[in-house]
Amino acid sequence: MITELGHFALVLAFLIAIVQSVVPMIGAWRRDPRWMAVAEPAASLQFILIAFSFAALMWAFIVSDFSLRLVVLNSHSAKPMIYKISGTWGNHEGSMLLWVLIVALFGAMAAWFGNNLPPTLRARVLAVQGAIGVAFLAFILFTSNPFLRLAVPPFDGQDLNPLLQDPGLAFHPPFLYLGYVGLSMAFSFAVAALIEGRVDAAWGRWVRPWTLAAWVFLTIGIALGSWWAYYELGWGGFWFWDPVENASFMPWLLAAALLHSAIVVEKRESLKAWTILLAILAFGFSLIGTFIVRSGLLTSVHAFANDPERGVFILMIMGFFMGGALILFALRAGVMEARGVFGVVSRESALVANNALLAVSCFVVFVGTMWPLVAEMFFDRTLSVGPPFFNMAFTPFMVILGLILPVGAMIPWKRGQMARAMRPLRYVFVLALAFGGLAWAMNTGKPLTGPLGAFLGTWLVMGAMVDLASRTGQKFDFARLWRLPRADWGKTVAHAGLGVTMIGVAGLTAWQSEDIRVAQVGEQFNVGGYDLTLDAVENVEGPNYLSTMAFITLSQDGEEIAQLRPEKRIYPVAQMPTTEAGIDYDLARDVYVVIGDEQVNGGWAVRTYIKPLTNWIWIGCALMSLGGLLSLSDRRFRVAVGARKQPQSDSAVPAE
Repeated sequence: MITELGHFALVLAFLIAIVQSVVPMIGAWRRDPRWMAVAEPAASLQFILIAFSFAALMWAFIVSDFSLRLVVLNSHSAKPMIYKISGTWGNHEGSMLLWVLIVALFGAMAAWFGNNLPPTLRARVLAVQGAIGVAFLAFILFTSNPFLRLAVPPFDGQDLNPLLQDPGLAFHPPFLYLGYVGLSMAFSFAVAALIEGRVDAAWGRWVRPWTLAAWVFLTIGIALGSWWAYYELGWGGFWFWDPVENASFMPWLLAAALLHSAIVVEKRESLKAWTILLAILAFGFSLIGTFIVRSGLLTSVHAFANDPERGVFILMIMGFFMGGALILFALRAGVMEARGVFGVVSRESALVANNALLAVSCFVVFVGTMWPLVAEMFFDRTLSVGPPFFNMAFTPFMVILGLILPVGAMIPWKRGQMARAMRPLRYVFVLALAFGGLAWAMNTGKPLTGPLGAFLGTWLVMGAMVDLASRTGQKFDFARLWRLPRADWGKTVAHAGLGVTMIGVAGLTAWQSEDIRVAQVGEQFNVGGYDLTLDAVENVEGPNYLSTMAFITLSQDGEEIAQLRPEKRIYPVAQMPTTEAGIDYDLARDVYVVIGDEQVNGGWAVRTYIKPLTNWIWIGCALMSLGGLLSLSDRRFRVAVGARKQPQSDSAVPAE
């Protein structure tokens, strides 16, 4: 009964979304407040109905209702409860229902907290958001219905993909979708502004909180996925440039560019056309990511579906929204005339350079992701584009970006002097060179990415701190430092987080060591100055899996450090193996051990990595997310707060 109500609620939400997308848009055109007022209750009701539908589907997974086809395909009665719950979105149909739930959530939040928006703009934003809901609700109801019943329910289900039965993957999709779908609000604001024919400083202020929230959620989601790949897949990498990884990374790059570009619109009323285009493209790349994951176009360990029919439907949605928005953008180019002028050496120019680097790096990732498909379609060649291409093509843009960020933050608006901007940073530059030189001295025979990462990371972290301190005035004042707006603190923490992540990535890629051997039970071997002893290998039974678990003692200089438990699991229901690495985490390094198959001579294959600075990668991601949240908590970042006030002084510039 509950699932039938969930299905009915989904159909009703589809009808409400149609009303939300049509009536307020006509009302805004007619300047009729009664028609425009339909948008707020429609957005709220749509969210409530979809939330009920999602809760009904989740309940079916919790109680193992095997009359529901989706539960049979993605659950099992012996599965732990957390994975029964995450099984709700660990499949194509359920994840799309979560996708459209978040679309409705953002629309409802714009209705609840957008009281200070002009009525016509608010109505048009909610109408565009409703149109996105219409498209994806239609996609769910007509091609991906999660509430399909089975005439003869089986005794038990087929279980969730074992790779998804992990806490990291349980929470990874919701955060990622909050980021993906959150960019729909920036898109809705862009399209509404184009229809209205008004893009000004107030619009830049309104669009930034939504973009910032989406960027924060994307950062958290990408970091969770990276962490999961690191410890779960058994190869010890944090990023493989997989097509689906790239599908989430490209909107993140464009969202970061949009955040910085919106600053120029807000402060100087420049870069209007570019900012609108970024808002369209950022959501467009979210749709491209949805298409890649669900069309079967490109294969990936993360892919949900490979049904061409669904892929065509998503392609039609993408063509309608992207094509329509770009046509509208071309028609409305005249209303986006820039007012502010600025010199070559200015904060505006630094933000333009920031935007160009992020956008071009996104294009590089896009080309590398799609080139195998292009080669197969047009040149009849089968090829793969792997990490070597991405590392070589992408890294230079990030190096230049890292060099520019601290300097750009110190240059004043409109026009400045490079020598004056660099004066407070000269000691930071010397310190960064010293750290890079130290890394170079320790870098015998290793790639140059280690010293380069040490230099750039130090430059970014210390440069962000100097920028924050400079906002207290010529004479440093602790009391004034603590009174600075949270947006200033957020910018500092986020930029420092990027520096910490760069150090972690560089250290891991340059200085990790690897050992592969066959070890006998009781044998001790040394890797990178650490002694490992294979004490035993036993068969262990888990709640819904069978495990071959190794017991390994990790020690250094005769002192025991940790007991590691690498595993090889087999899930009997799904008949699928997984690898669980044994990891000793430390701020300076990880010792990462994977147990392989038993050998003919009775030994076991053991693969060991020493991974320097790995955890700095996720600490940096956490700092970037924290910086975004700090900025988001600043009252000036709430929707339309202070939109009609005079611009703040340079000493209180919101976080970039």
